[in-house]
Amino acid sequence: MAPMAGLAGALLPGKMFASDITGTTVNNTAAPVTADRQYQVSLLQRIAAPVVTNMSKGTLRKNMPLEKGPGYGLAAEKVTYLEAFGRCISGMAPWLALPDDATTEGKLRKQLRAQVLEGIVNGVNPSSADYLNFRVESQPLVDAAYLCQAFMRAPQALWHPLDNTTKANVVKELKALRKIRPAYNNWLLFAGMVEAFLLSVGEEWEPLRTMVATKKMQEWYAGDGFYSDGAEFSFDYYNGYVIHPMLTDMLKVLTDKQQAPKADYEQAVKRMQRYAFLQERMIAPDGTYPAIGRSMTYRTAAFQPLVQLALEHRLPEGINPAQVRCAMTAVMKRIFDMEGTFDKQGWLQLGICGHQPEVADVYTSTGSLYICTNGFLALGLPSEDPFWSDPAAEWTSQKVWSGKPVKKDYHVNY
Repeated sequence: MAPMAGLAGALLPGKMFASDITGTTVNNTAAPVTADRQYQVSLLQRIAAPVVTNMSKGTLRKNMPLEKGPGYGLAAEKVTYLEAFGRCISGMAPWLALPDDATTEGKLRKQLRAQVLEGIVNGVNPSSADYLNFRVESQPLVDAAYLCQAFMRAPQALWHPLDNTTKANVVKELKALRKIRPAYNNWLLFAGMVEAFLLSVGEEWEPLRTMVATKKMQEWYAGDGFYSDGAEFSFDYYNGYVIHPMLTDMLKVLTDKQQAPKADYEQAVKRMQRYAFLQERMIAPDGTYPAIGRSMTYRTAAFQPLVQLALEHRLPEGINPAQVRCAMTAVMKRIFDMEGTFDKQGWLQLGICGHQPEVADVYTSTGSLYICTNGFLALGLPSEDPFWSDPAAEWTSQKVWSGKPVKKDYHVNY
């Protein structure tokens, strides 16, 4: 295995490939269509490498900085490391699941996949310096769900290669989470995701937790693609960070295992498609988007439904894959090319665009930020997929604000 330091030095955004990595914009339709993928791969590497490299070596606790939001109220040293690792690999998983090849990207992917697997072993090994906490505080329920989501998104790459001892350790830690009482909001989905994963790998599971999560989310559907996060509606991005992706992923397992009606899954997908349709329209011509609500430091994770539907070839009618690719690349450039988004050692810092610790919530620490990899799910599509290979396309707001024809929008009732 080649030293990661060598690859990391060669594969920072702008240096990964010989070609110039410039974003595709409305005036750049002649640019190589590979530029967007090259940029996103190198950026994902930049974000993820500090976490997975250290986790594979048992040095995450030692080397990861610990920045906290104002008024932070959790025991950060007990929760932030599972946050960093579980969230980070949940977004990487579809890309890591692609087959090996001899390309520069393929070699990088193979190396990072190996490090993720080593990190999983360390994370559930009580003898490891990076043994992750699944048992103290409530927050581990959240981030164990993201770990489960990684396994569910890439079972052949991330679950099946694990040795039997590690698998047993994972299952033991996940079952220990049952003593945690989830909050009466999106947290019900975290409990449901853990049980859905256990079901998916043939382990004993608790149907009540998946049933409650499903029924409450159905009751909390507010209309027009939005779920309320609990009894009261909040206008924020939790439909993107958690609700749509985890509800559909959980229901997919339940449906495949004949533990839920397929109609529930299909309804959830339709609602997710409506939400994603609106998300695409929220991306401004310059790649900015409304900075609204809590957890804005989660950055590109806000657009998880949009890119997950692209990954699954289920984008809403009227949205073509290339416009999503171009829009998301523009969003990434606005966020991650801003000075201060990363510190001098390459770790993410609190903020939306740059270093803005004042916008962080009372539950946000350095580890929380790595949920942003969930904006990179479309990298799980091979490079020849139309998402990556089609010519550049304008997204809706570019058309609107340059006076070009667009279809009108109207609310939906499902």
